[in-house]
Amino acid sequence: MEIWSDVVCPWCYIGKRRFESALAGFPHRDEISVVWRSFELDPAAPPSPEEPGRDAGRLAAKYRISLEQAQAMQDRVLAIAAGEGLRFRFDRIRGGNTFDAHRLLHLALARGVQDDLKERLDHGTFTESLPVSDHAALTTVAVAAGLDEAEVHDVLDSGRYADAVRADEAQAQAYGITGVPFFVIDSRYGVAGAQPADLLRRALTQAWPERSSISR
Repeated sequence: MEIWSDVVCPWCYIGKRRFESALAGFPHRDEISVVWRSFELDPAAPPSPEEPGRDAGRLAAKYRISLEQAQAMQDRVLAIAAGEGLRFRFDRIRGGNTFDAHRLLHLALARGVQDDLKERLDHGTFTESLPVSDHAALTTVAVAAGLDEAEVHDVLDSGRYADAVRADEAQAQAYGITGVPFFVIDSRYGVAGAQPADLLRRALTQAWPERSSISR
């Protein structure tokens, strides 16, 4: 299972929880490997951390909608997140460029701790005001996930895994992915969006008989 996602995407964090629920009820869950693939919602985002807060006014300006519509959109996301056990703090979100975070996720994949780092990055972004483009903050989170501090510094101070991030993004473009989360099973079946857990489980169930393992 490959999942294209960004660490500043609220629906991606919701989708992660829903996928985990789907996987928990899937009888072959221990035979499935999960890889988090890179997708930048805003590749032009500034490398320096933004000021905290993602109020309805910013959302209204971005999507050219009324303040009331923007507030309703935010309230809906907050309610859906709460239903999945997530407490989003839009007033604390800092945003920023996520390219380096994605490079660290590739390091984490190579070291076997990718899902832990992905969870910590998502949680930090939406509940703890994590400045996702700040190297010191990224280092703290990465080390907490089990990565070696010296290797984390080496990645952040170099261009390591940049090609891997760009390869993920090129593959997303080849698949026609324009929004995330996007789930790809066995490089053959795609599910777009933070779909309910039962739908994701049905997709796994449907794909399973066609091969002995998924994305081993």
